[in-house]
Parts: sequence; C-alpha cells; structure tokens
Amino acid sequence: MAREQFEDLVGEALDQIPEGLGRLMQNVVVLVEDVPPRGRNLLGLYYGVPLTERGNTYAGALPDTITIYRMPILRMCRTEEEVVEQVRVTVVHEVAHHFGITDERLDELGYA
Repeated sequence: MAREQFEDLVGEALDQIPEGLGRLMQNVVVLVEDVPPRGRNLLGLYYGVPLTERGNTYAGALPDTITIYRMPILRMCRTEEEVVEQVRVTVVHEVAHHFGITDERLDELGYA
C-alpha cells in the first residue's frame, strides 16, 4: 500500500473519533512513519503528557505526538480490509493514551 493511501486511512480513522472527544484533543500532532525506532516492535507510539496529567503549570510545551508505523502494520495484514481495521485500532489505541487510558484498560476494551 502506498504511503499516501496509508496516510488517508490514518486520517479516516481520526475522523471516526467522536466529535466530542476530537475537540478535547489538545496540543497533539499525528504522524505517519515507515518504521519504528530501531529495536522497537511497535505499530504506534504516543509520546507526551496525557491530558489527565496536565496541571496548572502545563503551558508552552511542544505538541505531543502520535506516530503510526506503516510497515509493521502492512507486514502483519494480509488484506486491505485488515489494514483498514488495524490502522483504526492503532489510532484509537494511541489517542486513548493521549486521554490517559492505560494499556491494561485498552486490553480490557479490545484495543491492545
């Protein structure tokens, strides 16, 4: 799958986030990279300060980042439909971290 098409899938997954939650996302940027950092087996990564941990002193910070890794997702999926679903799950998973939801809770919800 071409990078542009994959980026479109990430955008579509973000568009599926309920509008009320989307409005709450603050100071975060979503990126697509081909591969995760060396030695890391990741589909996505949230890096930043979750909304639940931001206090009165949180100001002037660089944006948090959500990075979705294209090649690991493409390698694990056999069909385009599987890619679409895995991108959706990965985007929801990383956005949930922005809201302070833990991996354990995401596992319970089926988004591990």
